[in-house]
Amino acid sequence: MAKHEIIPCERCGAPIECKANAYTKCQCSAVQLNLNEVQYISEHYESCLCAKCLFELQQEYRDLVSA
Repeated sequence: MAKHEIIPCERCGAPIECKANAYTKCQCSAVQLNLNEVQYISEHYESCLCAKCLFELQQEYRDLVSA
């Protein structure tokens, strides 16, 4: 049984174990986002995202600013 809530990723729907109360152990902490990337993502999504989607959105943002 999971200690934390299982929620769907807002972007892809994949189940993720939310560890908001233990952020350093959460899968999303594997993605190092700068302030601009966080702002870009938060403009499009309000809830938790899986690490895969965070990496993809980080790349999307970097592609936009380098174009």
